[in-house]
Amino acid sequence: MFNQIAFAGAIEVGFLYGFVALGLFLSFRVLDFPDLTVDGSFPLGAAVAATLITTGTDPYLATLVAVGAGACAGFVTGFLNTRFGILHLLASILTMISLHSINLRIMGRPNIALINEATVLTPLEALGLPRFIILPIVFGLLAIAAKLLLDRFMAGEIGLAMRATGANPRMARANGINTAAMILLGMAIANAFVALAGALFAQANGAADVTMGVGVIVIGLASVIGGEAILSPKTLFRATLACLAGSMLYQFAVALALQADFLGLRAQDLKLITALLVAAALVLPGRGVAVRRMFGRGGAK
Repeated sequence: MFNQIAFAGAIEVGFLYGFVALGLFLSFRVLDFPDLTVDGSFPLGAAVAATLITTGTDPYLATLVAVGAGACAGFVTGFLNTRFGILHLLASILTMISLHSINLRIMGRPNIALINEATVLTPLEALGLPRFIILPIVFGLLAIAAKLLLDRFMAGEIGLAMRATGANPRMARANGINTAAMILLGMAIANAFVALAGALFAQANGAADVTMGVGVIVIGLASVIGGEAILSPKTLFRATLACLAGSMLYQFAVALALQADFLGLRAQDLKLITALLVAAALVLPGRGVAVRRMFGRGGAK
């Protein structure tokens, strides 16, 4: 049975991974840049924030530094691609692999506990509400604010140049757009979103772990693709809204699958559930288009 705490937990994690979905939307959809850096920048944000917090740094400043670290990771991926001509997918893999060692260096050990440390979420305890109620609300407000900020940025001059770079780089260069700079900026922003998600995730769960980024790329892609399947991204506003909706849908689907006793699934089946959901997100939209085209042709006759 889908109880109240599981429902609130799905909302909380859904909004957290909404930041990842927004970052992947920017890299995959806007820039047309397949980016696997996120599997490294997610734990990077957690590692930087956790390390700074445990050494006495203000948690808000620690979170901000974590966001900057994620932006640097994305910049490195973009730099490898634009400066040295390394294929975008390979460039992101190289950065992702490197970040595993870098994260271990930052933390000094595989994981860091934050149970007894003050975090950005500590002041919320003064409100007197249970964590499973207040955290979904706070993360929801932050995710919506991030979505609106991204919408405003993408509607501006730089955002339009970035969209042109992803849509047709040759034409963009012909119109005087520095496509390399747009890729570097876009990749930095995308991974800054992901690192923010990692930093908040670590503080919400009381620990940062070097392996916590495994599979983040799959979850983010499932969120983006699933959101687009249920909410047609005809406008930028709807496209970014679809990212958040898809993230929520994905987490609800995982929670329901794990709590459906008749399926016999357990926590260790999470990766299997993730793979099946991603496959469904990839297949079902195509089936829907095919059905609509079939009926459309039938009606034309």
